[in-house]
Amino acid sequence: MNSHARIAVIGVGNDFRRDDGIGWAVVSRLSERLRHSSPPSGVELTVNDGDPGRLIGLWEGADLAIVVDAAHAHPGRPGRVHRIELAREKLGQSGQTSSHGLGLGEAVELSSTLGRLPARLVVFAVEGQDHTLGTGLTAPVAEVVEPLVQRIAEEIVGFRAAPTPAPRQD
Repeated sequence: MNSHARIAVIGVGNDFRRDDGIGWAVVSRLSERLRHSSPPSGVELTVNDGDPGRLIGLWEGADLAIVVDAAHAHPGRPGRVHRIELAREKLGQSGQTSSHGLGLGEAVELSSTLGRLPARLVVFAVEGQDHTLGTGLTAPVAEVVEPLVQRIAEEIVGFRAAPTPAPRQD
């Protein structure tokens, strides 16, 4: 069991760019939910503007990192959730990485290159509808907040219940 594992849940985005605030909304709702129950030890809830350096610092050393971020898809279906899982041992060394104009993908690549990926990284990317200036999620994106909070809670429970992997022999 992974009962003592460090788990980081990170909401990425900008709360002042409409649907780009989905990560922040999910972390806020998850925080409310945990306040009304006994929060599991070792779970850290944070928000981030997407800065790669800060993202790497938040997930470094985590046994499980869950990231929630808005996605742009063309054609898109606002509110559709994509679950992407990366395991440290499945990612090879990357080639060149830019130090400017970085997003979540580049943060993962840079983190891999630096050897600072979490043991397991799960990304929930939510297709947005409106990323203009303003507050509040559009209806199709707002509708996925509660179901996504539930999925993340189940992800944490499932991770905690799984057998602890044997240490790697390098």
